[in-house]
Amino acid sequence: MTNHKYWLYRYVRRYIHDQDDAYDILQESFTAAWSALARFDNNRSFTIWLRRIALNKCRDYGRRQKVYKTALALFGISSGMTESDYASDAPEDINDAQETFIKLRKAVADLPTSLRDPLILTAFENLSHKQAGDVLGLSPKAIELRVYRAKKALEAILDHSDLSTISGRSG
Repeated sequence: MTNHKYWLYRYVRRYIHDQDDAYDILQESFTAAWSALARFDNNRSFTIWLRRIALNKCRDYGRRQKVYKTALALFGISSGMTESDYASDAPEDINDAQETFIKLRKAVADLPTSLRDPLILTAFENLSHKQAGDVLGLSPKAIELRVYRAKKALEAILDHSDLSTISGRSG
């Protein structure tokens, strides 16, 4: 599984904006895959199977974070996350490209899961619509529609910024 570590980390990192948490989820994904290896169907793609496990771990993490933030809010404690945390190493006067990247990352994170997952798989992970559909258990046409809707939502969020650099692969 060592040869899968780098691309799977990149994939998890797109969902989890904290490096340490992403690494932990990567480890959880490999542990879960190792435990379920006997149930793996050799007629299916191993990388798709591994992505699905990682996606489920990312979703679990997201649910835990919501519970954590809700608990903090109930006790009147701030989680401490601010917009500056997205660019903690950035200089005071952030340039336009960095600012756009931060806005885009936040906008993608704010998308509903049903739109965010297909967008990340196709536009950022360069999977085809069919491969993304295999990961998410959807048809390629459903992936295409959801990616289209995700791009439209991002366009609206980002004030019609140029999103031409975000292009999912079809097929």
